[in-house]
Amino acid sequence: MERLEFEFDAGPPAPARAVVGVVASGDLEVLLEPGAIGKTTVAVQTSVDGYGGTWKALLERVLGAVSLPAAHLEINDNGATPGVVRMRIEQAFEEAQQKGRAP
Repeated sequence: MERLEFEFDAGPPAPARAVVGVVASGDLEVLLEPGAIGKTTVAVQTSVDGYGGTWKALLERVLGAVSLPAAHLEINDNGATPGVVRMRIEQAFEEAQQKGRAP
């Protein structure tokens, strides 16, 4: 098990909390909470050791490419592929946006 932490620039806080995915073989769970203005923090708990550089590069592509809402992400990984990681992070932000618009 390895724990990794990252920080990225962001916009205003995410409007709501979101939970997506499951911690199962080849998948991961993403827990999103609104964060401080201008900053997104990511904590990754992964069952696969030695991939810190891969996580950093992937998160820079997903979170550094566009201005996303500020959030704290807790990622609990059980060997998910980069495509699944990206999908779950995008899904978490989309769910938070939808919850923020709900009456």
